Amino acid sequence: MKATVKWLDGRSFVGESGSGHAVVMDGPPDHGGKNMGVRPMEMILLGVGGCASFDVISILEKSRQNISDCRAEMTAERAEGVPSPFTKIHMNFVITGHNLKETQVKKAVSLSAEKFCSASIMLGAAGVEMTHSYEIVDKAES
Repeated sequence: MKATVKWLDGRSFVGESGSGHAVVMDGPPDHGGKNMGVRPMEMILLGVGGCASFDVISILEKSRQNISDCRAEMTAERAEGVPSPFTKIHMNFVITGHNLKETQVKKAVSLSAEKFCSASIMLGAAGVEMTHSYEIVDKAES
């Protein structure tokens, strides 16, 4: 896997993934940025949420659950001072579908957290307290 991050100006950067996708990162004005993109630490939080959501959806689809939506709501805490790494991250999955089995949703979230989500597992191994929860929203078939 490869990526390139190119400085634009101030505290603005454009990151390009090896697969050819780009994202703008920037800092707040009080740190020399123009607030034109997500913060680099927000990218990490978004990445772990995307990684875990990818797993949860894949597992639920393989278990033949009729899902129509999945939203990972992320909250994080950071250490005071510099550096200020994440100390805690909580992911709450809001899974919407028809006749979802709670045992399957719980299993999908657990498997992602403990076995499949590389980002979650990596952050946990680095000392970040990773917690997970889920909510099920039943949506009748139309």
